[in-house]
Amino acid sequence: MIKFINTSIEKPYIRFQSLYNEALANNQRGIEAISISSYNQKMNEVESRYVNLKYIVNNEWIFFSNYNSPKAQQFRSHSQVSVLIFWPSINIQIRIKAKISKTSADFSDEHFLGRTQEKNALAISSSQSKVIDSFEEVAKNFQKTLDVMTPDTVRPDFWGGFSFIPYYFEFWQGHKNRLNKRHVFEQQGDQWVEQLLQP
Repeated sequence: MIKFINTSIEKPYIRFQSLYNEALANNQRGIEAISISSYNQKMNEVESRYVNLKYIVNNEWIFFSNYNSPKAQQFRSHSQVSVLIFWPSINIQIRIKAKISKTSADFSDEHFLGRTQEKNALAISSSQSKVIDSFEEVAKNFQKTLDVMTPDTVRPDFWGGFSFIPYYFEFWQGHKNRLNKRHVFEQQGDQWVEQLLQP
């Protein structure tokens, strides 16, 4: 589930929330899963992965991760990202282009406090994406951290939120015979320019 807070009333946001509600009514599984692509300057490669979108606050889309992870390093060196969402229950694909940055520490702290101790223990104990000798090592570090967790355990500085602000949306709706509808909103200055594209 995605939590909507004071969501923007601009056209692409209204359209997104309407489609989200439709997908939710159709029991869409993993509705919060989004694929986010970033640029690896060192390797001159584009990399993608799924993350769980937790909030849309006004025009900011927020998820959480380890700040030392490869994707976090890529976000720092190249702040433009591409996002893809697919809800097969209603045959909708949403493409987004956006700029990304860290959320405030206060926002990350508040979210951390609302999570289960198990989730927070993993956030603390995992050196995300680092090579390991065995999965047992990960499980042992997790349990060791969980054993000393308390409700007052504070968020580590290396874990927190990322916020991206879209400047481009494409809403693709699949139809029979590939007569698909493609509805685009692109931000130009303070305005959203609305266009339709060929299938």
